[in-house]
Amino acid sequence: MTSQQIKKLPVRIYEEWCKGCNICVTFCPTQTLEMSSHGKAVVAHPDQCTYCGLCERLCPDLAITVRPKPPKQKATADDSKEADNGKK
Repeated sequence: MTSQQIKKLPVRIYEEWCKGCNICVTFCPTQTLEMSSHGKAVVAHPDQCTYCGLCERLCPDLAITVRPKPPKQKATADDSKEADNGKK
């Protein structure tokens, strides 16, 4: 995974700090995290992350950082017109 791809992930796991306790994986409500073949937590399903921060709060080694949730795109005037056209 490239550094650009890592920067886009909702959760950052510092592999060198992770001791593989599995707490974050066990308590993730969306199964975003999994244990790797090396026994470390990894972000396996980033699209499922809800940015709840539970993994970050529960990690005893402070090896996880959850990024702020990206802002939603504001609807433009063109989007509103398209939505209105679809209703007619």
